[in-house]
Amino acid sequence: MPDTLSPAQIQADVQRALDEDVGSGDLTASLVPVGRRVTATIICRESAIICGQPWVNEVLHRIAPSARVQWHLQDGQRCTPGATVLAIEGEARELLTAERTCLNFLQTLSAVATRTAQYVEAVRGTRAAILDTRKTIPGLRIAQKYAVRCGGGKNHRMGLYDAILIKENHIAAAGGLTAAFRAAQALKASVAFIQVEVETLRQLQEALDAGVTMVLLDNMDLPTLREAVRMAQGRCSLEISGGVTLQGLRELAETGVDRISVGALIKDIQAVDFSMRFSQQPVER
Repeated sequence: MPDTLSPAQIQADVQRALDEDVGSGDLTASLVPVGRRVTATIICRESAIICGQPWVNEVLHRIAPSARVQWHLQDGQRCTPGATVLAIEGEARELLTAERTCLNFLQTLSAVATRTAQYVEAVRGTRAAILDTRKTIPGLRIAQKYAVRCGGGKNHRMGLYDAILIKENHIAAAGGLTAAFRAAQALKASVAFIQVEVETLRQLQEALDAGVTMVLLDNMDLPTLREAVRMAQGRCSLEISGGVTLQGLRELAETGVDRISVGALIKDIQAVDFSMRFSQQPVER
């Protein structure tokens, strides 16, 4: 997938978030006098990799267009507990309305970036790259895959439309591994890559004989993975998938595979703790 973000996608993400939270209006914020201006800071209460700036900026642009925003930390930077991530000066009503949506994007995307950075660090010095999967929150795939990049990981395919991954059920339905691969090669559509999942060394040999250049090794133990690397001899890119966790990750990477895809980067995250705090004294204009 491209490294650049689509402004239209960010706008769509923010619109959905505001629709479900603000709806027809913020009833509680209406208790605050119109025109009262305040300064606010968003603080991260734990060590984390910051992520979510484009979405927060879009929220503030929509809800608090006159606000002045100063980011102290950029996406991809690590913060310490208690660090100020950004400072905002604007109308109190607007900032109160924007608060939760801003924090939701930050807490979710920073969690993905932080988790990814842990996995990337665990394989440092090996040839293995850490990749994400399609196990994302519906509607937030582009945002979460951006967060993976902020954490130092790489993106697998974006969806079913940009690349081909031939899995167990495809092989069964198509009449075999080689038949499925040949059908993929015959497609007229432009694809980023064709990858075939194998569960045994026998299937790996069939993939190699068919000329497959990207193989996904599914749920293999360490001895089998080492043998797979020996068999491939660099003729194809090898990727590990299936139940990968931090425990034992280094051993997996040291087998010599090229890629390790990890669903836990996104689906098993715990939100990072952020909060917004207003100053005691309002800013008057």
